[in-house]
Amino acid sequence: MEPSNQTCQTIVKEEVLMKGKWAQLLQTTYIDPTGKTRVWETVKRTTRKPNSKCDGVAVLAVLKKTLHYDCLIMVKQFRPPMGCYCLELPAGLIDDGETAEGAALRELQEETGYTGEVSSITPVVCLDPGLTNCTMQYVSVNINGDDSHNIKPKQQLDDGEFVEVILIPLNELRKKIDEMLQAGNIMVDARVYIYALGLTHATSKPDVLPVLKA
Repeated sequence: MEPSNQTCQTIVKEEVLMKGKWAQLLQTTYIDPTGKTRVWETVKRTTRKPNSKCDGVAVLAVLKKTLHYDCLIMVKQFRPPMGCYCLELPAGLIDDGETAEGAALRELQEETGYTGEVSSITPVVCLDPGLTNCTMQYVSVNINGDDSHNIKPKQQLDDGEFVEVILIPLNELRKKIDEMLQAGNIMVDARVYIYALGLTHATSKPDVLPVLKA
């Protein structure tokens, strides 16, 4: 709980320093808890729709097929800002008049060719709050691998998109990702790795506390 003598932190103004087609750099002036005026460099998307709090979606798509381990569906693509290939969840921006669920199913089909059913959706969450106001919703999708549409899925990529589909069994997710990282020439999206880490923690035995001496 903050002391009562502290000032409420607020944004005073934002000035656009540079604007491109997809992103813009702003100088954000704000008040800190002591009442001092400070500035911050902020990156924002230019594509967020009016009155919307969410920029895009990421899809946690699990392929379920008879006599096979459940697999997480991911994508591998070259990312110019990183200068290398990245392992990511299927994702994309929400179009005008589109719901998060609709955007997730559309992006999943375009990037991977798979179709499925939405099982859950998260609230709007931030991505990198020290740099940007970009937000996202995570949409969980179950995919019936025995369905005829999903036996030989065909991508529907836009011009300039070059995406490789990667399937990894959930029970080996962290192990396989670590092997890919050790092989080099790839970066793993933090969202993918933290999901793999969460699965590891959820299925491992809890740490045993040492016996404390009196």
